[in-house]
Amino acid sequence: MTDEPTYERPNTVSGLVEKHAQLSRLRRQYEAEIKKLTVDIDHLHAAIRLFDPDANTYDIKAFVSKHRAQMGSVKRFVLDTMREADGPLTCRQITVKWAEDRGLVASEATYVTLRKRVSGCIRASVAQGLIEGVGWTTTHDKHGPYKLWQLKRGDQ
Repeated sequence: MTDEPTYERPNTVSGLVEKHAQLSRLRRQYEAEIKKLTVDIDHLHAAIRLFDPDANTYDIKAFVSKHRAQMGSVKRFVLDTMREADGPLTCRQITVKWAEDRGLVASEATYVTLRKRVSGCIRASVAQGLIEGVGWTTTHDKHGPYKLWQLKRGDQ
């Protein structure tokens, strides 16, 4: 007797697997397009602000800013960044990396907004036992010291 599953209709299963792969490729393609469109919208917003710093672009950005980051994308980015890091990171360092990854040339106000999202993600991940605080920075600017974070290590 073998442990391999037998299917009454093996073509159905392989067809479903192929359809899953096809839809996954299509989703990745659309996600790349959405990222490009988001960067383009951010650049247009910056261009508008060059010509009129007092322009009310809130109405223009209202829909986009609500739906900029896909659900789970911040957490995925934060955890991936911490996995690839050589040591603990501050919330600000992760925020700068996120802005660079998205192609944003961000103002300080934008960094504050992004940092709030990253900070919220870190707090939620600490509560889930994924991230832990490991001390404070020793070299910092006038606003420091900053909390250092890393992926939580399992019991060894």
